[in-house]
Amino acid sequence: MKAVAETFDYIIVGGGNAGCVLTNRLTESGRHSVLLLEAGGVGRSPWIGIPAGFSKLLVDPTYNWRFKSEPEEATKNRVIAVPRGKGLGGSTLINGMIYVRGQPRDYDGWAQAGCRGWSFDDVLPFFRRIEDYDGPANDLRAHGGLLPLSTVALRPKIGEAFIRAAEEAGYARNPDYNGESQDGFGYYQVNQRGGRRVSAAEAYLKPAMKRPNLSVRTGAHVLSVDLDGKRATGVTARIGDAKLRFKARAEVILAAGAAQTPQLLELSGIGNPAILQNLGVAVAHALPGVGENYIDHFCTRMNWRVKRPVTLNEQTRGVKLAMAVAQYAATRRGILTLGTGLVHGFVRTREGLEGPDVQYFFMHASYANAAERVLDRKPGMTIGVTQLRPQSRGTIHAVSPDPLAAPSIRPNFLAEEEDRRVMVEGMKIARHIVEQAPMDAFRDMETSPGPDCRTDADWLDFARSNGQTIYHICGTCRMGTDEKAVADPTLKLRGIEGLRIADASIMPKMVSGNTQAAVFMIAEKAADMILADAAK
Repeated sequence: MKAVAETFDYIIVGGGNAGCVLTNRLTESGRHSVLLLEAGGVGRSPWIGIPAGFSKLLVDPTYNWRFKSEPEEATKNRVIAVPRGKGLGGSTLINGMIYVRGQPRDYDGWAQAGCRGWSFDDVLPFFRRIEDYDGPANDLRAHGGLLPLSTVALRPKIGEAFIRAAEEAGYARNPDYNGESQDGFGYYQVNQRGGRRVSAAEAYLKPAMKRPNLSVRTGAHVLSVDLDGKRATGVTARIGDAKLRFKARAEVILAAGAAQTPQLLELSGIGNPAILQNLGVAVAHALPGVGENYIDHFCTRMNWRVKRPVTLNEQTRGVKLAMAVAQYAATRRGILTLGTGLVHGFVRTREGLEGPDVQYFFMHASYANAAERVLDRKPGMTIGVTQLRPQSRGTIHAVSPDPLAAPSIRPNFLAEEEDRRVMVEGMKIARHIVEQAPMDAFRDMETSPGPDCRTDADWLDFARSNGQTIYHICGTCRMGTDEKAVADPTLKLRGIEGLRIADASIMPKMVSGNTQAAVFMIAEKAADMILADAAK
């Protein structure tokens, strides 16, 4: 074993969303030394700050690990792209910036399942701490946090028409789905300020970078967590050609994300003994839940041709694009401020539900391939349809002792009947909304799945043939109190001292919406728990 390179109080593995939050909070007092290790680099691309640049970054291996799923029969043996952010800021460098807390019952469900301290009342203070919201402050929303949240400012007529069509179909207009109720339609909230993306690195890490008690190493691929019996003592990492050991006096905190945290645990000898033995890794601590309980949002994208040249398909070409670039450069306004969602919708597919079970993403743009996002040449619009709380569970496991090898990702989409039912009903409702009178001036023809899609079997076949992940992977090191739980409700690894997990992998169940807000909250709450333990 190599000699210890340096010693710190805390070592944080992963400089993504959670890692940036943890780094800021743990260095804030100046009392604790912190090392942040990130396998990627510093976000230097000019596309990062421009919200519309996400389409470029999603296919850029500099900022995206570009993982892929294993072929599965339920999704027609297709290989599905699973983007994961790479670099300081993680997926907040490349995502659509959409900020959705989810429903209070999501977190109440966590608490009722044994994760005490994670009810909505428990986590609301952390959500409020995070945000600097551009809407009115109240008991649920706050000003003054490190992360600016803005409601999408661009209001094209086609977007307004879609909201009016939803109202015509019987759904409410809702200006704040993160407020009293999630139900209804309106404009998305995004982490932007002045028309610029604000990543976790910009909001949380940048203010901490000058603190003398912080060390940040990029290009640092962590190979394993070092153990002394049943205690984590540090990590081994490769930086350039050097293999270095870093020691942690207090804790190692894994924030590598729901794909790479379970992989790192397995390569450290922590996991299901059968899987470890197949890898040729000695079993240091048996924990069969590692890499299990993989949850993700499955999304279909329905497309329509639009009668008028009022969509991004034609506004992002030629002279119109040049005009948009000039407008953005001068004012930070216009179409370059848009991410992946313009108008939101949250609906219930049947009576008796306590909250919405389907989410819509409306954009006045269309493309044939969700992973590549090359816009069509003719005017078009898209509605992304996703089930909010999928019941299907998959796995993510290491497949090689080589830490640079991508893990095996098996989403197991549409395995449960409820998932199939909700997706079919959600797509039917989307079509019904677009058929309302307010859309008459814009709607030309449905191109995907098209008018021949009529029966439930047709809808389900379309979902199996065309659906993609919506990039919300979580749950692979879930917290809980049962034998299959990987972390306890304080996020400490069960059976190992000095090792904690604080990222999307700890979620026991999916939240009702985009997951980045929940990850910010998890990291804020984790930091409080870590500091409370340090003060004992």
